[in-house]
Amino acid sequence: MFALDSRLQQDCLLVGDFALSRLLLMNDANYPWFILVPRREEVSELFQLDAADQRQLWQETTLLAETLKDTFAADKMNVATLGNVVSQLHMHVIVRRRDDIAWPAPVWGRHPAHPYEASQVEQIIARLRLVLTRDFQFAGEPA
Repeated sequence: MFALDSRLQQDCLLVGDFALSRLLLMNDANYPWFILVPRREEVSELFQLDAADQRQLWQETTLLAETLKDTFAADKMNVATLGNVVSQLHMHVIVRRRDDIAWPAPVWGRHPAHPYEASQVEQIIARLRLVLTRDFQFAGEPA
């Protein structure tokens, strides 16, 4: 049975689910930083997914990155899977802007996380509701 890594639970806010992946929002208002986690047991590497799941993850990642780039006026999208701290396979999809606090450096370890206020999260979810209209289930909505 799929279980989200405790570190991801601690550091992120649940947005909802694509066909394969759970979508999380990193609780760091410094950047619009999203994480896709394939809902598969004991997978830490991309190559551990079967071919269909690999394609699905890439489709979800690409759709999300393109959607976020337009929605949040990104100058650059950072997409990565690292897993050095959290071994559960997860894909970072981060909106980068030339005026963000860490530009042009990577976001990891640059600045302390600045947690979102509830109103900021509501605004982000409202923006996503306008653009994630196909094949996505927002958390708390009936299936």
